[in-house]
Amino acid sequence: MSVNLFDLTGKVALVTGAVHGLGMAMAKGLGNAGATVVINEHSSQEKVDEAIKEYAAAGITAHGYLFDVTDEEAVIAGLAQIEKEVGPIDILINNAGIIKRTPIVDMEVADFEAVIKVDLVGPFIMGKHVAKSMIKRNIGGKIINMCSMMSELGRDSVSAYASAKGGLKMLTKNMATEWAKFNIQTNGIGPGYFATSQTEAIRVDGHPFNDFIINRTPAARWGNPEDLQGAAVFLSSAASDFVNGQVVYVDGGILATIGKPANEI
Repeated sequence: MSVNLFDLTGKVALVTGAVHGLGMAMAKGLGNAGATVVINEHSSQEKVDEAIKEYAAAGITAHGYLFDVTDEEAVIAGLAQIEKEVGPIDILINNAGIIKRTPIVDMEVADFEAVIKVDLVGPFIMGKHVAKSMIKRNIGGKIINMCSMMSELGRDSVSAYASAKGGLKMLTKNMATEWAKFNIQTNGIGPGYFATSQTEAIRVDGHPFNDFIINRTPAARWGNPEDLQGAAVFLSSAASDFVNGQVVYVDGGILATIGKPANEI
């Protein structure tokens, strides 16, 4: 098998919410594989500008755009601008997302709906309009939805997030079903627990949640953002041309076990 299967040279890849964290790590992976990187952010041009500088420091030229993935008119305008200024999108990673940790009995309906809107409706809107362009061009494409272990499991205080990510898994399968005939492959990536700035405060020895993750993950560690790059490049490349409607879980093995602590194995 030729390594060229994983070459993304000449491809335009849009990664939503890729101004930091896992989205940025995946976008860098695509850039290093040859893709032209496009990122988006909804709240701050300053965040976009700072991210562009960070990509540049890593040797990657990234293009940044400001629009809200839950606003269909803004998405249509943003995608048109990207096509005009950078080129038609060959790869879409629906990475933008939020979480609100509240017990069900205490959660406001508005908060539940806000999570569903960003984490499920956003990928629907983005996928719909990117796929329209791919179908019109008739050369296929790749769409990747960022699912989660919560696409498969429940956990205290994340009902809205789990509902959205469970729905996103099924949306991924339906996108694959409808668009496969146009040579568009739609798959998902389900990250486990990763070391990011958002988890820094709890990734310390002795913290109950840190100990829980280390003990319950067969790999006995948190994921590093770069651990997602292989799956992202694979699902974006010709290497995955007959992979469709699947969710690849990058979780250190945690979904493969009923939860026996690693130090008892």
